[in-house]
Amino acid sequence: MFHFASLSQVGESMRMPMRYLLDNAANGIRLIDACVRHGVGRFVLSSTAALFNLDSAEPIPEDAPIDPQSAYGDSKWMLERALRWAGQVHGLRFACLRYFNAAGSDPAGRLGEDHRPESHLIPLVIDAALGRRPALDVYGDDYPTEDGTCIRDYVHVSDLASAHLLALEALDRGAVIWNLGNGTGHSVRQVIASVEHVSGLKVPYQVVARRAGDASVLVASSTRAQQAGWQPAHGDLDDIVATAFAWRKAHPNGYGD
Repeated sequence: MFHFASLSQVGESMRMPMRYLLDNAANGIRLIDACVRHGVGRFVLSSTAALFNLDSAEPIPEDAPIDPQSAYGDSKWMLERALRWAGQVHGLRFACLRYFNAAGSDPAGRLGEDHRPESHLIPLVIDAALGRRPALDVYGDDYPTEDGTCIRDYVHVSDLASAHLLALEALDRGAVIWNLGNGTGHSVRQVIASVEHVSGLKVPYQVVARRAGDASVLVASSTRAQQAGWQPAHGDLDDIVATAFAWRKAHPNGYGD
């Protein structure tokens, strides 16, 4: 069982926490229970870096303290704990894969991001550059980072896909809990600069108030996954942005095209 479905907007979860706890956590636990009752042996969960709250330039290992700062992050933590109990009591083999900002598009141009409404930074920056949306809102420029904006670790979707296949194989050796990222953080302003470099376009943006639930820095230590053989093929931010820009430009209406 691969469980990818989730409400995933940090800001929205701080306005509607019960919606996130019910949809992500309660329904997810029902899914885990159904798997146990029907003899599903393996379960791979799309988890999140939002479990952590560490304002540190050091990459975050899997055994770092769990301290979700949003209802979204907490809903994923509830699922991880439910899986631990299902594994301990019922023998369910499980993997918790903690994404650090999934980004980019299929390099072959077949698949890309199309959220309604869009909430991920890179496609929002691209749409601002293409004039498909108003100026980008940058949520705060007073964080304790070099340029004052939040820093995140962006990992390409193709690399995440390969990690899922490795995790499925690794379940034969026991439970899997991996952080998945490139180990390098990029600020919001650096993402804007990358989109401008890749596209040759100017990105209009404005700084607005901080958004509740956002940590200053979230960068992954992916040592466990790398020890299992995972090597990201798209670690460069410009490479990630280039795949996202190509798909976004070619599909102005997303999958509506």
